[in-house]
Amino acid sequence: QVQFVESGGGLVQPGGSLRLSCTAPGLTLNDYAIGWFRQAPGKARESVSCFSSGDGRHTYASSVKGRFTISRDNAENTVYLQMNSLKPEDTAVYYCAANLMRRACALGKIYEYDYWGQGTQVTVSS
Repeated sequence: QVQFVESGGGLVQPGGSLRLSCTAPGLTLNDYAIGWFRQAPGKARESVSCFSSGDGRHTYASSVKGRFTISRDNAENTVYLQMNSLKPEDTAVYYCAANLMRRACALGKIYEYDYWGQGTQVTVSS
């Protein structure tokens, strides 16, 4: 069973930074559009960012644009999410998933993504 493994979360003060990582043993991430998603307590899962396969385009939710940067290391088969200028509202469990229906990002179509992992907790608090 393919499943993403996310890491890098933690507790950080507002304005701080974290870098999240995700990989999926047995899955070549470069073959898929890989998305980062998050879910806060009591809220629905939402899209954060995506890295398309092929053309390598980046897509971001408006709430994180200019603060978060997604990247991919093909040699390490890992996708990263650099998060700067963190805010308390960024607090959530962050997940990676692969789009099984297209190689381009489709952030608004969470149902197209699969291989969800356990996620990594990000808490932004003073």
